[in-house]
Amino acid sequence: MRPPSPSRVVAHSPVLATQAIEHLVTDPDGIYVDATFGRGGHTRMILDRLSPRGRLIAFDRDVEAVEAARSIEDSRFHIEHTAFSQLRVTLEALSATRVQGVLLDLGVSSPQIDDPARGFSLRFDGPLDMRMDSSRGETAADWLASAPIEELTRVIRDYGEERFAASIAKAIVARRADGKGGGRPISSTSDLAGIVAGAVVKSRKSSSDGAQHPATRTFQAIRIHVNQELEELALALEQAGAMLSTGGRLVAISFHSLEDRIVKRFIDAHHHPERQNALERRLPLRSDQLPRATLEGVVRVLPDASEVAVNPRARSAVLRVAQRTLEPWPEATR
Repeated sequence: MRPPSPSRVVAHSPVLATQAIEHLVTDPDGIYVDATFGRGGHTRMILDRLSPRGRLIAFDRDVEAVEAARSIEDSRFHIEHTAFSQLRVTLEALSATRVQGVLLDLGVSSPQIDDPARGFSLRFDGPLDMRMDSSRGETAADWLASAPIEELTRVIRDYGEERFAASIAKAIVARRADGKGGGRPISSTSDLAGIVAGAVVKSRKSSSDGAQHPATRTFQAIRIHVNQELEELALALEQAGAMLSTGGRLVAISFHSLEDRIVKRFIDAHHHPERQNALERRLPLRSDQLPRATLEGVVRVLPDASEVAVNPRARSAVLRVAQRTLEPWPEATR
């Protein structure tokens, strides 16, 4: 099954942007981090709220995003071409040991999705790349060419929440083994979409099972794996939490349950540390030895119908805000 051809390229529109910035910027003189610059929609809104003394440091893995950031001529702004898992070491190198807010707009951006050459979308026929940083690392095509069937199954099942993961993995390996399609490697989005669709349709009891393309979940899974998105997110959250000043805000916008679950659990773990390490809690402790809450959840925001109508990508978005309640332990900053 071949994906439909692109009809037009949609301009990037940040999801839940107004709500995110309202919750993020609490001190116009503070230092803020836009950990996912994209095309700078959030960055420009943050800069509009900062005083001349404020400062904004942005991160992005995407070479094209970093190039787009060069157009922002503002002495308060700085961009780094790096993953947000490098947040702490990068901020410390820039003499920003404490920040007032960190924004994480997770997942893939609209410009990445809408560029066929990036290989993120099954709507367009293009090379099977899927790297957020196209200057380094293994492409999706490279991984599919060599991954064992067990790894393929695990990734598609766990990251795509795909119930037909085993059938899809088997179809991918069979294609590699018998050289169907003239011996071509699985190197294009349309090629992969067709293989997955064939495997899913054979496995379904009904051909009308679900409205979305049968390869949607598999594309998500492979993209998450290639970019190590969930591992990167877990690292970034811990570093962001440790770098926030008291009263500083963490704002995270998620687009699927795997991301949102990690964000929610991170906030809960730091808001209710007494629930962690149950075995240790059985020991007698003085009051000053009890674990202290370092974050508290502020709000959870979902897009309203009007935003979804204007920007369909907002449909699955969840915004969570947490606030630093006290300074981190000294060892957390070393």
